[in-house]
Amino acid sequence: VQLVESGGGLVQPGGSLRLSCVASGFTFSRYVMGWFRQAPGKERETVATVSTGGSNRNYADSVKGRFTISRDNAKNTVYLQMNSLKPEDTAVYYCHPTSSTYWGQGIQVTVSS
Repeated sequence: VQLVESGGGLVQPGGSLRLSCVASGFTFSRYVMGWFRQAPGKERETVATVSTGGSNRNYADSVKGRFTISRDNAKNTVYLQMNSLKPEDTAVYYCHPTSSTYWGQGIQVTVSS
């Protein structure tokens, strides 16, 4: 199983980033997919999840209206579009098929001026 995140980096407050996670080694379309994040000194938290078909999406209150999760089952890829980024969004972001033990290596997102 592999989950490879990309698209992170350093961005100014108010900016945007798009994270991607390409999955392999399991039946991607059968899993609810999620993005999670962990900031220094804090516990890992759920950012957003998307249902197997992509129609049902859920968000943490802290990112509602700013982040959008989506998936492309033909490409085994889940995305996280992050707009209006704030310094408190700074964290390592992970993709994760829920109800599994699989995790990506994580990717750093830093929001700073």
